[in-house]
Amino acid sequence: MPIQILMPALSPTMTEGTLSKWLVKEGDEVKSGDIIAEIETDKATMELEAVDEGRIGKILVAAGTEGVEVNKPIGVLLEEGEEDGDIEVVEAPVAKKAAPQAAKPAPKPALNNATEMVEKIVPAAKASEDDSARIFASPLAKRIAANAGVDLGSIQGTGPNGRVVKSDVEKVMSGGAVKSQSASGTAQRVATSSSSADVPDFGQSYREEANSSVRKIIARRLLEAKQSIPHFYLTIECVIDDLLKLRKDLNGRDGADYKLSVNDFIIKASALAMRKVPMVNATWTDEAIRIYDNVDISIAVATDGGLITPIIRNADQKGLSVISNEMKELAARARDN
Repeated sequence: MPIQILMPALSPTMTEGTLSKWLVKEGDEVKSGDIIAEIETDKATMELEAVDEGRIGKILVAAGTEGVEVNKPIGVLLEEGEEDGDIEVVEAPVAKKAAPQAAKPAPKPALNNATEMVEKIVPAAKASEDDSARIFASPLAKRIAANAGVDLGSIQGTGPNGRVVKSDVEKVMSGGAVKSQSASGTAQRVATSSSSADVPDFGQSYREEANSSVRKIIARRLLEAKQSIPHFYLTIECVIDDLLKLRKDLNGRDGADYKLSVNDFIIKASALAMRKVPMVNATWTDEAIRIYDNVDISIAVATDGGLITPIIRNADQKGLSVISNEMKELAARARDN
């Protein structure tokens, strides 16, 4: 009898995972202990071993599919002497659950192969929902489409059984729109993640680095810790005699049209650090970390009406005198509303 390959529970808290990669394809022979897939959990990426030996008869969940529930069939293993047509025995319970049963159901014709079985199951599953043409799509794809205003009904799914998946929606999203150019003339990159639509780009060009499941869970845990655990902050004393001497020398130059403050040095140092370590110059979205090409520094200025945060644009490319003069002008404009 065909053997179901199930999404394993790789940790005590795991309820779903991402099928990152298949290391085998349909028709491949496998032995017990062979690595057949990579599964990404909320904590790590782990390898899935074959428990039995046989031939991969059908891959039910495509590589890259997110949110696959634990114990859900992801593939079918055929034992010696079994053919593709035998997969019906494994998948039949899905069809029975999905399709409404008539009082006297007509006998089901024999299916020639696994592909025909899938084609028979999908319409039955859709009909059972009785939701007037319910869209067959993953939860993530639905969320991406809703945020981007994309009609799921117009998308041809490439996932298992024709399901619309994340990559299908992203392909439609990237089909036409190109962000306008910034003031400096640098072309903006098109955001490829769904939730990025809710995050402003601050008029900057950027690149995006997709989040792994591990990184997402870390972000959630850090947010929970910040909200529920009391925090305290430490300070240190720094010896900046050399910096103060440099500041005095620069301010004492003949004809200087600036008056440098220690804050100006901190702005410049912060900007150079962000250029050296780009991951600091980034914002978080649910799907990707957005890393900006420009280094802008925002400075808090207290006013009678509240806290205002003027911005020094491209601070890493400006000298101390330019930063100092811009900062004084911006601070004055902030206080004057």
